[in-house]
Amino acid sequence: MKGSLKGQAIAVLTSGGDSQGMNATLRAIVRCGLYAGAKVFFIREGYQGMIDGGANIEEANSLSVSKIIHKGGTIIGSARCNEFRERSGRLKAAKNLVGNGITNLIVIGGDGSLTGANLFKKEWSSLLEELIRKGEIFSIENTKYSCLSVVGIVGSIDNDFCQTDMTIGTDSALHRIIESIDAIVETASSHQRTFILEVMGRHCGYLALVAGLATEADFIFIPECPPEGDWQLKMCEKLSSHRKAGQRLNIVIVSEGSIDRNGNAITAEMIKNIIVENLNQDTRITVLGHVQRGGRPSAFDRVIGCRMGAEAVMTLTEADPEKIPCVICLEGNQLVRRPLIDCVKDTQAIQKVLNERNWEKVVRLRGDRFGPILGTYKMLYGTMPIKPSFEKVQNTSRYTLAVMCVGSPACGMNAAIYSFTRSCIYRGHTVLRVTDGMEGLINDLVEELKWSSVVGWVREGGTFIRTKRTLPDGNYKKIAKTIRKHKINGLLVIGGFDAYISVLQLAEQRKNHLEFRIPMVVIPSTVSNNVPGSDFSVGADTALNEITRICDGIRQSAHGTNRRVFVVETMGGPCGYLATLAGLAGGADQAYIFEEPFSAQEYLRDIERMKNKMRHGVQRGLVLTSGKANVNYNSRFMKELFIHEGDPEFDVRMNVLGHYQQGGSPSPFDRYLGTKMSVKAADWLIKKVIECDQPDANVTSKSPYTAVVLGILERQYSFTPVEELKTEADFENRLPRKQWWLKLRHLLGILASHDEES
Repeated sequence: MKGSLKGQAIAVLTSGGDSQGMNATLRAIVRCGLYAGAKVFFIREGYQGMIDGGANIEEANSLSVSKIIHKGGTIIGSARCNEFRERSGRLKAAKNLVGNGITNLIVIGGDGSLTGANLFKKEWSSLLEELIRKGEIFSIENTKYSCLSVVGIVGSIDNDFCQTDMTIGTDSALHRIIESIDAIVETASSHQRTFILEVMGRHCGYLALVAGLATEADFIFIPECPPEGDWQLKMCEKLSSHRKAGQRLNIVIVSEGSIDRNGNAITAEMIKNIIVENLNQDTRITVLGHVQRGGRPSAFDRVIGCRMGAEAVMTLTEADPEKIPCVICLEGNQLVRRPLIDCVKDTQAIQKVLNERNWEKVVRLRGDRFGPILGTYKMLYGTMPIKPSFEKVQNTSRYTLAVMCVGSPACGMNAAIYSFTRSCIYRGHTVLRVTDGMEGLINDLVEELKWSSVVGWVREGGTFIRTKRTLPDGNYKKIAKTIRKHKINGLLVIGGFDAYISVLQLAEQRKNHLEFRIPMVVIPSTVSNNVPGSDFSVGADTALNEITRICDGIRQSAHGTNRRVFVVETMGGPCGYLATLAGLAGGADQAYIFEEPFSAQEYLRDIERMKNKMRHGVQRGLVLTSGKANVNYNSRFMKELFIHEGDPEFDVRMNVLGHYQQGGSPSPFDRYLGTKMSVKAADWLIKKVIECDQPDANVTSKSPYTAVVLGILERQYSFTPVEELKTEADFENRLPRKQWWLKLRHLLGILASHDEES
């Protein structure tokens, strides 16, 4: 990247509604742009600033984006601009860009903002020609600035842009919503109240849908799927049945754009009146409003903002005058570049289909994720089925499936157990809980889970069925006896590297124990994110948010002190995922990890960098290290070395975060990931059990494809046999041999390799 934009200029603007994570994106664009040799300009107040010019177009440097990564909103301002809709406005904007030597434009905003950017690019040549005719620029400038390269990044809390899984700001908005609902649950339970929460989403119900999934909401209203039939009666019957089942509260979430099948608005006040009149329940309304846009960005939005900002600059380095403008999108775990105009057209087409009331098509147009999430919500959060819904296949036997946790606890485990339990029961099967992991199978600590057994589990951290790190090794006969006794046909194991090893050991013992020839699946769940076969683990996002929150607090503390460096030790053992991603999200100067060997020379180099920062008036430094980054140079050694070599330029404080990182309440991402994975695991297990069912009523298979890890790999969910993953696992250090996030280390270095404060 470096030097490939030398002599060029990049301008960046934020337009439309603001969203958390925009500042992290700006920071990445500025520092990556400077690294690539370009001048970088802020355009303040969106397109209006481009039209007005003058002080609104300001050259940025590394210091311009210091101390902003933790802030919500956008430091360069955002506005909606009707003048840019007219050619006369775009003509003024073109003149101001040429006047500042700008030929590259990055626009952060929603579909309206990106539509304007696409039109601006399309008209660029004719705008310059008109400026020449009017004598406002010289013809030689037309040659120099004949091409405008445009890249879009979607910033929108509604997640309403097509062809991307997530937009910047959505995760943070979900944090605000779910934090509010979790708080309301306590008071609602105390008084046996029903709460109606109105969330943003004028045209898109994503926030309401995922929030409903992550908080066990009793009923949701979204624009894409209006309630059918006599919805008032259905809602009241559902709320009433939940109360009769012993539930002390009801939660109803309504998207601000909710409508009925005739296109009439459904409001929170309307819903309240229906509940009060029919059920006489104490009912309250909470409108979250712009609280959803506020607050500090989540770790996810900071990291994705950094990645997208860097990718946008990289796209400009590869710009071709003939290429159409693109937008940076997220697909699974991969950043992809898509034609901007195609994404905008698809997004705008949804409103037309909404107006036509073609609800099924609307859900399809929302993308591959929206429909399955909606289906999952309907299945998991409906009233308990009176009659089991058996699989629509010839074999309608009632199977017994067991769930257990192995290894250390992680947030999101309970959400996974909840979803797996209800998903299986919904299909007519029996679910058993195994307490204390493998020790539960060894000691026969097995009991049935009912539909109502798991109420309230989604929002709770850790695991209610308890977990231990005991492995099967040496206890195969006892485990086989328990499986045989309870006639277990399939097994879900939730956990980290120990969970993977446990299923691998059972799979390797199939030749000796017929009982182990049942389908088994591992859902990776660990703060370390070190399970082979998956890019993400349930629980790691909550840990990242906890680390980021603490780093933000350290930053605040540093502002009241004089020249201080903080050394923060994270969890993860030899795996440097937490240290690296938290370093990106927290704006750290360095993150030491096991995967990149280092010596005391690296410490001394960074100490000199810290001294240089302090000499330029910077008051703080932040260094992260994973718990087992180096067997000799641990965090205590680092602290003492920094103190000795840094004196008198700065002093040092050390923070060992410990089990704080396991979190209290799971993040929205971990709740959703746990739910999504467990539903997929249930589908897979039931399918495999049916395939392996034998005439003698035994479920048996020796195929390696019946003992797998369910993981997210790049752009999709994958079921990978545990035995195939042996070559991809470093058993000594408990690591996958391939770790996608290591390529972010270079970005961390770019964003931290400046003299000014990061």
